Amino acid sequence: MNGRLARLVVLGVAFAARIATAQPPAPPLRLTFEDAIARGLDTSHRIAEAVARGDAADATVGQRHAALMPQLAAQAGYTRTNHVETFGVLLPNNQLRVIYPDVPDNYRSRLDLQWPIYTAGRLDALERAARIEATASSDDVATARRDLALEIARAYWALVSATASVSVVEESVRRVDAHLQDVRNQLASGLVPPNDVLTVETQESRQRMLAIQARGNRDVAAAELARLVGIAPGTAIEAAADLEPPPPEPIAIEALVDAAKQQRPERAALVKRVEAAAERRRAAAAGLKPTIAVGGGVDYAQPNPRIFPREARWRTSWDASVNANWPLFDGGRARADAAEAGALARAVQERLADLDAALAVEVRQRVTELDSSRAAIDAAADAIRSATEARRVVGERFRAGVATSTDVLDAQVALLQAELDRTQAIANARVARARLDRALGR
Repeated sequence: MNGRLARLVVLGVAFAARIATAQPPAPPLRLTFEDAIARGLDTSHRIAEAVARGDAADATVGQRHAALMPQLAAQAGYTRTNHVETFGVLLPNNQLRVIYPDVPDNYRSRLDLQWPIYTAGRLDALERAARIEATASSDDVATARRDLALEIARAYWALVSATASVSVVEESVRRVDAHLQDVRNQLASGLVPPNDVLTVETQESRQRMLAIQARGNRDVAAAELARLVGIAPGTAIEAAADLEPPPPEPIAIEALVDAAKQQRPERAALVKRVEAAAERRRAAAAGLKPTIAVGGGVDYAQPNPRIFPREARWRTSWDASVNANWPLFDGGRARADAAEAGALARAVQERLADLDAALAVEVRQRVTELDSSRAAIDAAADAIRSATEARRVVGERFRAGVATSTDVLDAQVALLQAELDRTQAIANARVARARLDRALGR
């Protein structure tokens, strides 16, 4: 008996020590809206991909520019040939002058220079097109950043809305619990029939189910926000923002459309790509024009084929040249390249025209969404005031015995719905504000 008691004491002490040393749960990570945007932009793989594509475009500029510069190369080689009969001439002094010796081992080294000095503007046009594409790539990065900011805004305000919904539903659960206790007390006093208690219990169960769904929606919204801002999965997140409607500001549609055309980065990228396509068309058209290049080099070889007669020793030689090339007939290749570049230029111009037409509609849609959301907030606020007063009156009537439990439940459901409607309306207004900012290129 004493041994068993000792073991129980040891287990109790170990359990107490484990509880004492257990780490408390980590507090949730509080994020403001600005912090969420900053984190998302800093950790986004999508932004990193756009930046890498911009770096590739910058490298292409270097490639196009290098084609205009002189190219200097060091060359070396070794060739083994078959043996040949030595050829020579017998001199008057009876000595053989070898003119073509048997040299099977041939070594060659050369310092070679090539420089295109005139290309009819083809290489210059390609370099200009590459530079324009590089600047358009920076606009692509800006577009990706604004798209990501809009996604983060949606996820952030979805989390705020879900958190507020949890609070609203949990408060509704507490109200129904209090009402259930009142009904049970009245049942005990014989003032209400048993079915009233069952009805309230049913409503209480439904409220708890809504609370479970609201908490699940909050967890899903938190996981989506964590993914967008680069936070490890499973980290608790708390949105440090109150669900308040966005501040009003004067809106002039035509001014907003003009601002969108000036600020939208994707439109700026299309404008630049129209210019780049025009430059590539000029480069393709220059394919039918002559080009001039200079070349030269220094050879150090054994034997040196430029020096006669051949000798099996290292000799130096040099050369310089000016070369002109004029493609008189290429089977229509240059014209086809020019036609392709022209068609691509027209395609980009049509995309730009389509974007301009869509901008005006998009801005108007976003302004309408924002106005509708603000009107919905006002209507929901009025509904909350009315539902709160109705619930108070019905509650007093129920306690006075002149209203039924069903009346109280109906008033409670109406208040809950009004509060949820206002929460959703404010979240919609915040998202509508973010969409308007994205439409304006902010």
